[in-house]
Amino acid sequence: MPDRAESAVAAVDAQPAEIIVLGKIAAPYGLHGAVRVYPFADDPAAWSRLACWWLGREGDSPDRWRQTRLIRCKLHNDVLIAELECIADRTSAEAMGGVLVGAPRAALPPTAADEYYWTDLVGLEVVNTRDQPLGRILGLIDTPANTVFRVGDGQSAERLLPFVASVVLDVDLPARRVRVDWEIDW
Repeated sequence: MPDRAESAVAAVDAQPAEIIVLGKIAAPYGLHGAVRVYPFADDPAAWSRLACWWLGREGDSPDRWRQTRLIRCKLHNDVLIAELECIADRTSAEAMGGVLVGAPRAALPPTAADEYYWTDLVGLEVVNTRDQPLGRILGLIDTPANTVFRVGDGQSAERLLPFVASVVLDVDLPARRVRVDWEIDW
């Protein structure tokens, strides 16, 4: 986090074992320290029921994330407008651009059948219907049409596979594998 923002974020005694990334602070909103948060998860309006959010940077271990109290949050044109205790004014809000927003897994509701937190999918092996390996899920991209898997093996170019029922046939979290209807040469 930026130095100004880091000093304002409240530290806590007990650090969570795992943070689920829910979104990213995109930009300030207004003059009084509110921020626009681009959501990475479904039902972002439900985040307003959380008493606290956790803030960190990409690649930070859970002990580097810092908790802050959520003062107010509303959904506005597919982004969240949030007021956080650690952001006092527009200057502080500007310094928070790019900071990730998350919560400990224990603070979030369990997923329903065929629902997944993105973090649970990253790293899973992807194989096609012929059991040919396509790589691992490197990340996900949220598009207006659907979510897209970024799949790669570190040797060839990444593949972008739509996360839709006609392509993704099975997600087996215990086996850490996703079976897809996708040919190796596509």
